[in-house]
Amino acid sequence: MARLRDITAAHFSQADTRIDVAHTPAVILMVGVNGTGKTTTIGKIAWHLKELGKEPLLVAGDTFRAAAVEQLVEWGNRVGCEVIRHERGGDPGAVVFDGIAAAQARGADVVIIDTAGRLHTQVNLMNELEKIGRVIKKRIPDAPHECLLTIDATTGQNGLIQARMFKQAVDLTGVVLTKMDGTAKGGIALAVSHELDLPIKLIGTGEKLDSLQPFDAAGFTSLLFEETMANRS
Repeated sequence: MARLRDITAAHFSQADTRIDVAHTPAVILMVGVNGTGKTTTIGKIAWHLKELGKEPLLVAGDTFRAAAVEQLVEWGNRVGCEVIRHERGGDPGAVVFDGIAAAQARGADVVIIDTAGRLHTQVNLMNELEKIGRVIKKRIPDAPHECLLTIDATTGQNGLIQARMFKQAVDLTGVVLTKMDGTAKGGIALAVSHELDLPIKLIGTGEKLDSLQPFDAAGFTSLLFEETMANRS
């Protein structure tokens, strides 16, 4: 078991888990299914960036879900950063275009784009996600610089299916594993990282602003194997 744990830790350690914010502005596109904590994660990332002295700008690209814009605006108020938004039901691509233009005009360091939570089976919404990617590249050809997929740590095999479909729609750069404050230790992370060659970049462990951590391969692997042994006993 110790040998297997070492191999697993080595696999995770090979990946680059840093968030690329070296560009001006750096563009982070957040994707995922409903209920995985995507908007909450955006708020936490923005808070961490503010703590590092950077100026983030949030873009309310989820014009589909009721109260999605309001939720992002609430996070913007908590963190102290501007949110670019349109009316609910509007064209997400137009919001994204305006958001990046605003970031360029105002000298924002990082643009974080929220998108509608969508099931991997919703073809029209997945096509919309591809369109958002094209809109971003019209403004900044090498963006998005990060495309992060939020996955609920308690999900099972369905999490791998979700990740596979999202990777077909957009160029994912990494995974944010959320809800790690529960009993599950996120075994889905190993499957996603191994099969899709995606690094786990961040771990969400609660609702507080500071409960988002960089992925630690050794610590995560220890938790994963502790859970496995507990389930066997």
